[in-house]
Amino acid sequence: MQLPVVYQKAKEQVCKIWTTLQPLLTVHVGLASSATALIILEQCGKNKGYQERDACGFHPEGACCVLDGPEKIESTINMKTLWKNISVEGIDIILSRDAGRYICDYTYYISLYYGKGRAAFIHVPPLSESVTAEFLGKALQTIILAMLEQCGEQRE
Repeated sequence: MQLPVVYQKAKEQVCKIWTTLQPLLTVHVGLASSATALIILEQCGKNKGYQERDACGFHPEGACCVLDGPEKIESTINMKTLWKNISVEGIDIILSRDAGRYICDYTYYISLYYGKGRAAFIHVPPLSESVTAEFLGKALQTIILAMLEQCGEQRE
């Protein structure tokens, strides 16, 4: 599902995912236009600091995701373990604790909040000659399968 670059609409769609589908895990993928050959695994979402306006010219009330929500929420997926144990030939994978204060981080926090931590966020580079859609799809498949393995271990 493609989310709009609009805070309120992204929030509505993420809430709908959690209430109607009730997934084991939700994985969000966002574009990191400055990263040319880099996949970034985001560990946590932050609640405050959303001053930048969205595609409709708005920003969230109080510049935060959830007015009385926690400062940050960690994913139940251990991104550091994932990062240490996974490799994809032809692209670097790094770990991050700051997805920025725009729609990506906002969406991630909302998903972590409503999914009780059962969400993940991956920033990917733009498509190019070296990073094709097929290549990126295979890389994401490898990463997401490893995430699902972690979910399975947590359930046991």
